[in-house]
Amino acid sequence: MSKATYPPLDVLKPVAEGVWIVDSGPLRALGIPLPVRMTIIRLRDGALWLHSPTRYDPRLHRDIASLGPIRHLVAPNIAHWTYLKAWQDHCPDALTWAAPNLRQRGQVRRSGLRVDRVLEDAAPSEWASDLRQTIVPGGLRFREVGFFHGPSRTLILTDLVLNLEPAKMPALLRPFLRLARMTTPHGQPPPYLRLVVKLRRQAAARAAAELVALKPERVIFAHGLWFAGDATARLCHALRWLGRFT
Repeated sequence: MSKATYPPLDVLKPVAEGVWIVDSGPLRALGIPLPVRMTIIRLRDGALWLHSPTRYDPRLHRDIASLGPIRHLVAPNIAHWTYLKAWQDHCPDALTWAAPNLRQRGQVRRSGLRVDRVLEDAAPSEWASDLRQTIVPGGLRFREVGFFHGPSRTLILTDLVLNLEPAKMPALLRPFLRLARMTTPHGQPPPYLRLVVKLRRQAAARAAAELVALKPERVIFAHGLWFAGDATARLCHALRWLGRFT
């Protein structure tokens, strides 16, 4: 097992009322072993909402299904879709929701992944009473959709914050990761992603300000140590590459 991850892996971990995470991985990106994370929300109608599903595991599927029917599979940006097809195949009653522009990617088309709905700035009726959503734009067709679960005051992001713990990373990578500002306590996305988002800097900064204004009590994201406390202040610091937020 890679020390980059957060064991136990591929199991449900409760976070708040109606909120769970699943830690998995690692994935390798640019030679970096990345822990990955799925977030699960139980909506008011009892349906389950799976954000950025991690690798499919039959036992995990059974454990999740014991909480309620799986109705929504969410690909929150154009990079986080790799494991969706397996979940889609095993959850035939679930709708697959995708960030703008994901459907157009050649890899996605070749994979056979079905995209049922495209996410917009306004939450759809299926979860509008539970979740607010905001699209953070970037250049090169990048979009990431942030979600705020009002009942638990939990903000759910994907790659806009990346908060790796140096001790979990290979020793040779640690100086690079620190220099790239990708490490705890207020880690940022890789430099290339920051550059891509900054191609739409004004719009992205406005969207980021909307997320900060929600004043979340916790911020969960896909890679690294998520913000379990002092979340709004830590989010402001982690998003400082887009501007100053108060």
